[in-house]
Amino acid sequence: MNKSTFFSGQPIFTQLLKFIPRDVVSRIARDSKSDRYSKRFSTYEHLVTMLYSIFNNCNSLREVTTGMLASEQRLNHMGIRYHPRRSTISDANTRRSAEVFGEIYYSLHKKYSQFLSDSRKRSRASKLYVFDATTISLFQEVLRTSGKNPSGKRKGGIKVHTLIRSDQDVPSMIRFSAAAANDSQFLREVHLPKGSIIVFDRGYYDFTTLNRFSSEGITWVTRRRSNFAYDVLNNLANTNKHNGIIRHQHIRLGNRSSIRVEGRIIKYRDPDSGELYEFLTNNLRMDALTVTELYRKRWQIELLFKRMKQNYPLKYFLGDSENAIKIQIWCSLIADILLKIVKKGAATKWSFSNLAAMVRLHLMTYIDLFSFLRSPEMRWPNFHGQ
Repeated sequence: MNKSTFFSGQPIFTQLLKFIPRDVVSRIARDSKSDRYSKRFSTYEHLVTMLYSIFNNCNSLREVTTGMLASEQRLNHMGIRYHPRRSTISDANTRRSAEVFGEIYYSLHKKYSQFLSDSRKRSRASKLYVFDATTISLFQEVLRTSGKNPSGKRKGGIKVHTLIRSDQDVPSMIRFSAAAANDSQFLREVHLPKGSIIVFDRGYYDFTTLNRFSSEGITWVTRRRSNFAYDVLNNLANTNKHNGIIRHQHIRLGNRSSIRVEGRIIKYRDPDSGELYEFLTNNLRMDALTVTELYRKRWQIELLFKRMKQNYPLKYFLGDSENAIKIQIWCSLIADILLKIVKKGAATKWSFSNLAAMVRLHLMTYIDLFSFLRSPEMRWPNFHGQ
């Protein structure tokens, strides 16, 4: 092997795993007793196996086990004591609680959140949060969906409710539900610092929570449901007619017999498409056009969902149980935060999809990850990293 600094004594996969503190995983496993009934396949080994399957885009247990068997001599680098069988992985996905992997994800988020923050956006975007959900279809009726697919056969579906801080682009809160579950209940679980701004889709309506946000000094921005009534308290001055703001009013949302929510409604016509939108907010001082721009930033979370579905195996799962599906989603989120750390630390700019593809192709290759990212097209034997 060439002695250039291009090469490393450990595979790329091992270099990625170094971002996960072993002592933290051991502590979480000990506190949750997730290794209590496991003699040979520990929580850490389970995590490494799942990350191997995710980085390699494996769609079956056979792909995972045969791939790891081909790299059996390198498993020692990763803390794997033996080659796991399909039945071992399957049993662990059924019995070991998915919450353990959720705790591992949150520990990584806490450790690296400041590093991942975009310093260029830190002044305002650090106060902006986006809350939304995406549905992952399942071939088994594990979690009930709303309605049937065109073939008439009911499929399963899991909805992932996600909160992100705008300057970090990684989830700070994750909740799961069946695809048919009412979204509004999950808004109650969101607790933010005073002065924060939260943007969410019109599916998340809970008047009690909206009033709580107002009492806690949190600005919320959403869209109005067409069937929600409101009373106009007074018309507000409109200084942005030339920018698409048709009207904005001080209102009280809801029926007189129910919980009422005070705020503003801003009617906006998109200058390009001509479509009419109605935005709601509890902030009575913010410029009307600023409110529309804040809601536009909700698109950021759609890009996160697109990134997850394009780069990780979330079409086929390594188990049919609800627990196994949640484990795979949590481990995909862990893989995502590891690649985000690498992308942020790379000396040159890489698109996320190219970085994920590079890691997949060279996962078990003995090359220095950051040297390779710095000069990926140089001939390996002649490379001399600085």
